Parts: sequence; structure tokens; C-alpha cells
Amino acid sequence: MDRSSNFDDLVMGLHSIAEAINGSKRSSYKLYASGQAFKEIRKKVQSEKLGQLESSHEILSSHAVQEKAKSYCEKLGFNFQRVPSQAFLVTYALDALSVDIFYKRLSKEKQVKLICLDQVTDVHNAAAIMRTAAFYGVDYIVASVKGSFGKGPSFSRIASGAVEHVQVVQCTSLPKFLANLEKRGVDCIGLSEHADSSLGEKDFKSLSEKVCLVFGAEDKGLSHAVTRVLKRKMALKPKGLIKSLNVSVATAITMEKIFG
Repeated sequence: MDRSSNFDDLVMGLHSIAEAINGSKRSSYKLYASGQAFKEIRKKVQSEKLGQLESSHEILSSHAVQEKAKSYCEKLGFNFQRVPSQAFLVTYALDALSVDIFYKRLSKEKQVKLICLDQVTDVHNAAAIMRTAAFYGVDYIVASVKGSFGKGPSFSRIASGAVEHVQVVQCTSLPKFLANLEKRGVDCIGLSEHADSSLGEKDFKSLSEKVCLVFGAEDKGLSHAVTRVLKRKMALKPKGLIKSLNVSVATAITMEKIFG
């Protein structure tokens, strides 16, 4: 039976495709690629995964790859962009973790790194943040947005495979979620340009083994509801004439300070 008609996610980017195939979360997929692209992907796939790859791909001409991707994007509701590297993967979307299951996991783990995104909806920023989070070994990204965070060809390409390694948690109320984290012994720190000062070395050393960094949307920053809940806030103080940073860049600098 052809399962590809039921797939609801589309992965682009050679590295992202290889990470999806090599990972343990995508049990079923279909790869469409040109002959050259397939050879490049095959080099990146682990030996124990080659059997499934051989039975789950279709070689197409470069033009046919673009047309097939356009058809899938229309079907799944994604904006079509020209397929880079002449390859894409259709598969089942990764499920976000429920808050209740997350709390159960949290109670059993000694060390946890979390990122909370407060209304960060721009796909380029969100995907770049996820990629950096995977680089720093972040365990969970919590999103307060509606819909399926981390899904779609643009997100997967920019995240460069990070969606396979960082678990997404979706919640309906981020302020309530953060308040519950504090009650469970998690140190929550919000990045805000309105904070009085940046955290110093002593502050870093006093943090627990469970830390959550909170970032707001680039245009608005942290929402008032989230700001009221946070006991700790930090600012990145400019050293030059430009006073602000792109949120994904600010996130990377903060992760280096806290998780580096």
C-alpha cells in the first residue's frame, strides 16, 4: 500500500533529509530525488538505514522533482519554493509533546535545557533558533504558537536536521507553563532589552541543573504576561552603535553564555 498519500510533512535540504532518514523518529517516508542528489544523500545515510532508503525512493528528472514538490506543497498547504539540491522527502510530521507528558519527564531528569519561544512565529528565526538549540544540546523547545511548530520544507531546510533532535512541546498558556516550571525547580531566564542588567558570572554559577531560557518575538519582545511571571531577566548590552540584534542571533549569544 502506498502510504505517501497520507504523509503530512515535507523535508528539504540534503542534510535535513539525511538526518530524518538516519533518525529514529521517522519510521516511514518517500524520497524524491534526481540521480545525483540521491547519490549525495546515500553517502550521508547510515549503513543500517540503507535498506529502507533503497525501497523508499524514486529517481526523477530535475524538472519532475520540482513539479512533484509543487504538487505536494499545494496538497499539504505549504508555500512552494524551488527545491534546493533536487531532492525532498515526504513523511509523517513529528508529534509535539503534551505538557502533561513533559512534566512527567521533567520530574525524572536531573539536568534539563529548555528554550521557550513567546510568540516567535517567523519561520526563519524559529528554525535558526532550533538549529542553534540542537548545537548546544537543548532538550526541549516550548512554543506557544498555534499549529504545528517545526513542520514544513522551509523550516526543515533552515533548521538543518535539528527537528530530529530537539523535542517540541506545545502549550496553550506560556505564562502558566513558566510558573509551573518555577514550582518544579527550573530556573527561568527571560531575554529582555528592558532588563536592568545582564547576568554575571556569579549568577551563572548559581543556576540549577534545570534551566529554561525565554525569548520573545523580534518586533515586540517578551509579552507582558510572560514578563510578569519571570523572576530573572537579562539583557545583552551593546558595545557599539547598533542597539539591537536579530532574535535568532540574540538567542545564540544567550545560549553560549548560559549553556556554553
